[in-house]
Amino acid sequence: MHALPYWRLSGYYFFYFAFIGAFSPYFGLYLQSLNFSAWDIGLLMSQMQLMRLFGPNLWGWLADHFGHRMAIIRLAGGIGLAGFTAFFWLDQLPGMLVAMAVLAFFWSAALPLVEMLTFDHLREDRGRYSRIRLWGSIGFIVAVMVTGALLDIAPPVGVLWVCWAILLGILGYAMILSEAPPQPHPRDVQPIGAILRQPKVMALMAACFAMSAAHSAFYVFYSIHLDANGYSKTEVGLLWSLGVVAEIVVFMLMARLSVRYSLRAILLACFAAAVVRFLMMGWGVESAAIMILTQLLHGLTFGAYHASAIAAVNQWFPGKAQGRGQALYSSLSFGAGGLLGALISGRTWDWLGAGWTFTLGSGFALIGLLLIWAWVGGNATVGPQKGAKTNDPVQ
Repeated sequence: MHALPYWRLSGYYFFYFAFIGAFSPYFGLYLQSLNFSAWDIGLLMSQMQLMRLFGPNLWGWLADHFGHRMAIIRLAGGIGLAGFTAFFWLDQLPGMLVAMAVLAFFWSAALPLVEMLTFDHLREDRGRYSRIRLWGSIGFIVAVMVTGALLDIAPPVGVLWVCWAILLGILGYAMILSEAPPQPHPRDVQPIGAILRQPKVMALMAACFAMSAAHSAFYVFYSIHLDANGYSKTEVGLLWSLGVVAEIVVFMLMARLSVRYSLRAILLACFAAAVVRFLMMGWGVESAAIMILTQLLHGLTFGAYHASAIAAVNQWFPGKAQGRGQALYSSLSFGAGGLLGALISGRTWDWLGAGWTFTLGSGFALIGLLLIWAWVGGNATVGPQKGAKTNDPVQ
């Protein structure tokens, strides 16, 4: 019987998302301490999305055609760590852009391949995906709380040391992950173009693009937004952590929710919640209660949304198309959508202010809502085929 390397996979997710927990909320504050403008901060942070446009597709294509997933994952961990190390010596925009691009290009390579590796290890027991993935959310919480508390008593450069240590942990787990044989699939020979021409696939990819664009101002400027309105670094960390606690709860409930509700219903709820969330985030920052509510909605706008989308991609891109399917999801949503949103928010933050910048994010979420409503049918499922187990994360 195939033994699931539960703790090795969970440990990798823990450190991978711990990096996001230390980097996304606080690296912008570090850049602000170096007197970078909002546009410069948006430009630097957008490199993470820019490299996701083509990086995952290149790595996914290499993995699909030549195999060697683990070699790519380990290479990504090593060079990502080396790229980040350069930040200890850089404080000017051109050099930091290069270092950020190197970090992002290799860091973005790993997750789509690890997602595919995880599903190959899970085989028919895909309901356990959320239980592995929730360790990523736990890692995020630990990192965001520890880093926030550290930065209340230490200078902003402390974030570099935390992120460096976490990237070292990513590399360590990459070295001990084990390969899983890809699962044969009756539609292995289906051309990827034929998959992409399906209306439900096109609609989902476009909606994911819109959802990532909607979240960009949140990921780049939310901590700056809170800091400017009098929240301490510890309070910033608590609010970020609250969102991820909500995400964890949703991950734990996804197997049950997917039995009761269709993919379309879950996604519609997620996009509707995002429309409301970013409006409140932009205009209600003076109220701690409203900020708490916006972070609780993260359970829907990321937790349920991501679990649904990743399971749909895994099912709709079968067999040898899986690597490119996961890469396309990553590059079109987190890459193209995130890049567009980061650049727009970087331009509008000083020009229009926080309220209207987050309102634009709400508008992107509304576009995604309409795409799901119109093109993802009520009978769309991503569950197992007839006769298989019925504990898939979403069906």
